[in-house]
Amino acid sequence: MAEKKGAKNEGLLYKGHPLRRIDNLIYYGSMADKYIIMMQVLDNKQEQDIKLATKVSIQLQLTEPENSRSRIVKKSEKDSLYAAMDVAAIWLDRALAGK
Repeated sequence: MAEKKGAKNEGLLYKGHPLRRIDNLIYYGSMADKYIIMMQVLDNKQEQDIKLATKVSIQLQLTEPENSRSRIVKKSEKDSLYAAMDVAAIWLDRALAGK
């Protein structure tokens, strides 16, 4: 894939927001914004030579909370990474739009 000259390598983007993975944690969004999504793969199964997530926890979090208890705004669990990403994209877009 060709890169534009002078373009900064932003890493992986999903629906216009950065996506970072650290082991079983996936962060969706930018720490420069008011909200970010944290997803944690809680369980997975082996399907031939691929690990598939079968239980994923999703949390909409404030990036600068007043205290650690007020950090989580919404949370849910889904049975696949695809379903979790779908919910995460909607939650993040709505939160950043102020809805």
